[in-house]
Amino acid sequence: MATDLHSPPEQQSLTGIVSGIVHDFQTLMTQQLEMVRAEVRSDWDKAKHAAIPMAIGAGLSLMGGILMCFMLVHLLHWAVSPPEPAGIPLWGCFALIGGAFVIAGGAMLAAGFARLRNFHALPEKSADALKENVQWLTNSK
Repeated sequence: MATDLHSPPEQQSLTGIVSGIVHDFQTLMTQQLEMVRAEVRSDWDKAKHAAIPMAIGAGLSLMGGILMCFMLVHLLHWAVSPPEPAGIPLWGCFALIGGAFVIAGGAMLAAGFARLRNFHALPEKSADALKENVQWLTNSK
């Protein structure tokens, strides 16, 4: 008499269904992580490509700003010193113009840091989808 050592078909199909769900969930999580990686890589590439011209522009602007500062200092010194000795010494003119640029630069840095605080490195859509899947997983147990 032959003995059937296999489980009934209902248990096999239930086991197959559960393992299929787990496999599908693992595949979904892997695909979403790949999507997040691809979005981060894309954003990083965009930032890299934007940073190069910005750095060149910043360097050129810095050189132009330095030359303009010298021009402004000498213009101020020339304006306050007609025939008699200068009302403000040359070092004072440098201090006035330099102080104005320090204040303007500080304001620009503060604005830049304020924008940086609003920057999110992780793509929001992918992160939301990932959170939703993790929440579904934790609620289903």
